[in-house]
Amino acid sequence: MDGTAESGKGRRLLDRATAGIPASLYPVTHVAELPARPAEAVDWPEWVATPVVEALRVSGVETPWRHQAQAASLVREGRHVVISTGTASGKSLAYQLPVLSALVENERASALYLSPTKALGADQLRAVSSLDIKKVRAASFDGDTPLEERDWVRAHANWVFTNPDMLHRGILSSHSRWSRFFRRLSFVVIDECHSYRGVFGSHVALLLRRLRRVAAYYGASPVFVLASATTADPAAFAAKLSGQECVPVTEDGSPRGARTVALWEPPLLSELSGENGAPVRRSAGAEASRILAELVIEGARSLAFVRSRRGAELTALGARRILSEVDSSLAESVAAYRSGYLPEERRALEAALLSGRLLGVATTNALELGVDIAGLDAVVLAGYPGTLASFWQQAGRAGRAGDAALVVFVARDDPLDTYLVHHPAAILDRPVEAAVLDPSNPYVLAPQLACAIAELPLTEPEVAAFGGDAARAVLADLVKEKIIRRRTSGWYWTSRDRPHADVGIRGSGGEQIAVVEADSGRMLGTVDPGSACYAVHPGAVYLHQGSSYVVDELDLETGLALVHAEDPDWTTSPREIVDISVLRTEETRVHGGVTVNLGEVSVSSQVVGYLRRRPSGEVLDQTPLDLPEQSLHTRAVWYTISADLLGPSGDPGGSDGVAGTGGHRPGTEVLEPVGTGGSRVGTEDLGKAPRTCAELDPARVPGALHAAEHAAIGLLPLFATCDRWDIGGVSTAWHENTGEATVFVHDGHPGGAGFADRGFAAIVPWLAATREAIVSCECPAGCPSCVQSPKCGNGNDPLDKAGAVAVLDTVLGALRQHGDRSGHLVV
Repeated sequence: MDGTAESGKGRRLLDRATAGIPASLYPVTHVAELPARPAEAVDWPEWVATPVVEALRVSGVETPWRHQAQAASLVREGRHVVISTGTASGKSLAYQLPVLSALVENERASALYLSPTKALGADQLRAVSSLDIKKVRAASFDGDTPLEERDWVRAHANWVFTNPDMLHRGILSSHSRWSRFFRRLSFVVIDECHSYRGVFGSHVALLLRRLRRVAAYYGASPVFVLASATTADPAAFAAKLSGQECVPVTEDGSPRGARTVALWEPPLLSELSGENGAPVRRSAGAEASRILAELVIEGARSLAFVRSRRGAELTALGARRILSEVDSSLAESVAAYRSGYLPEERRALEAALLSGRLLGVATTNALELGVDIAGLDAVVLAGYPGTLASFWQQAGRAGRAGDAALVVFVARDDPLDTYLVHHPAAILDRPVEAAVLDPSNPYVLAPQLACAIAELPLTEPEVAAFGGDAARAVLADLVKEKIIRRRTSGWYWTSRDRPHADVGIRGSGGEQIAVVEADSGRMLGTVDPGSACYAVHPGAVYLHQGSSYVVDELDLETGLALVHAEDPDWTTSPREIVDISVLRTEETRVHGGVTVNLGEVSVSSQVVGYLRRRPSGEVLDQTPLDLPEQSLHTRAVWYTISADLLGPSGDPGGSDGVAGTGGHRPGTEVLEPVGTGGSRVGTEDLGKAPRTCAELDPARVPGALHAAEHAAIGLLPLFATCDRWDIGGVSTAWHENTGEATVFVHDGHPGGAGFADRGFAAIVPWLAATREAIVSCECPAGCPSCVQSPKCGNGNDPLDKAGAVAVLDTVLGALRQHGDRSGHLVV
């Protein structure tokens, strides 16, 4: 098929999306044409059971693609496999073939399927059940499974579909009730495994080791099959996650239509100004509404991915409003789709989209994973989803079934998004990043080891699977705390109560803060205790399933946050006092007057107030708060600049300028005294800006460091699979532990999640990308697209955009001159 002819459809849709925009405001910064890819079909492997082949053919699958047959045959041979191919490449068939064949041929076989979300598990269960293959008894076992059905699942199901949370609390915690199932366990399927990263991924990695222990106790040694979006080094990641060496299958044999990919930067709004008079861009959600409306007018079936539930609702509402002005009947063809909907509502929306009755849908990442939406003409991404894996997963929804399509990435007012729309190679030519997880994190390892020992006594040979020396150190602490008992034969649980209910695998654990609607007494959700002062402080706006609530009271002692329903036209941003201390420096690289360090830090923070802001960024007022100080032991990367490189700035110790994005609530900012070092750049032309720190006026140093820190936090997700909400930072013109000007960026989770380590490993490309993000922004003196942070408790003051470039030029110059070769990633 002629890829050039195919691409005409994507170009036509892009022309429609940009119709009526003046040339001076044209938002598209780059357009790329991705060619079509033909299918590579092969014959059914001879070993596939005849009833399975017949059922699949009836469902419309005539033959498998090459990668499906390859992966399935490896699993059949007993090899652990990770299949890492693109969206809509049919990864599910790769594990269905060996699992279904085994269940048909061996009545003593059973399988376990794990997905990160209940919705994905339900979709996969529905797909298997619809084949209606005799001897296959597939069933769901999750929080929605009625109690009366759970006994049947344990006694009769031979393929159980669940999620890590239920495996942790409902299966492993009472494994004796599952003895029949475990004795027959032949396969463990881990779907969308790339989503298991950070703290959650570290918990799941240890959870899978617990699963293997329990299976071995009952005499089973299951084959692991992992399915992933395209990711870097899938074999290494799968081995770290599952604890088993895995064979990678990465050559995609599925067909893919040509795609036109457009990068879109919303224009600056001359009529509005944000904090400190900074320019404001039109929001990505508002742009997505307009694009979605234009695509619907063109008759194109389209998805718009928006970062939040509320954002999805507002984007759909905005598109309907635009369409109603053109043709009132068109407004009914747009809807929002997000988690929190009832299953029947979700299915109705999916059916309407598939039938063509619904043309436009604004969604969260609820439609990124697993839901089989085919034949879409366009996908709009309102903001970078955090990782390239997610970007291509969402973009892959366009052009499914081999059709040509359009993908539009709309940048948010954010340093990373700004960088990406001006550096298309960072999206289009860069390999996807490796997922980051750290099972040796003691804050994760301790509760997981406690659960493992409560399930079965732990023997010395088993310690290696849980991290060896790191696990032994944690075990020693658990013995000292009398949580477990050490005997010559191993470690034993000392209580009748199981610890599972107190261990939250999607966070750092601890007693959760319950968010309760005061009038009705209805519990809306829970918040991690470490995030409570930030997320549900008195006066905070709390979002739950698309609805807004305002917090009336936070009681940390009883673990209760009381809220009332309200839909204000403002948002809240907490302000914090943050201090950071270096506990242990693990690695140091010295490059002339610049040092780069990696190690453990203690971050103390206190929420002292909050701002109310309009959606435009306008600050309405500031309210003081009296909340307790909290501390976080985590990992950080930091660089220091010597007094010699700072130039004739006098005694650096005389400055009390401190600023940051710090606090252990990721993305929050610091409210610290700024001393006399707070002058802003004004409207200084970057072309006349100081080229190094030595040319900076001493009073500008704190603002320069602060701006460089903000931008670095915004760009770290380009090099580590994290969101800026997962990290924090602090900058200061003089720090007592280093004796020099210092910029810290730290993980926002106890014990760390591996993000700071990635920053240390890629320090040169990370800071180079940070510099490029700043100079690529067209604003004169700093805005949310480059150096401002929407969460800055310091009120984004002091900030010095030109000074930040001078700081980064100084640091990069020293690193390159003195031979730092860390981080070979080129973007």
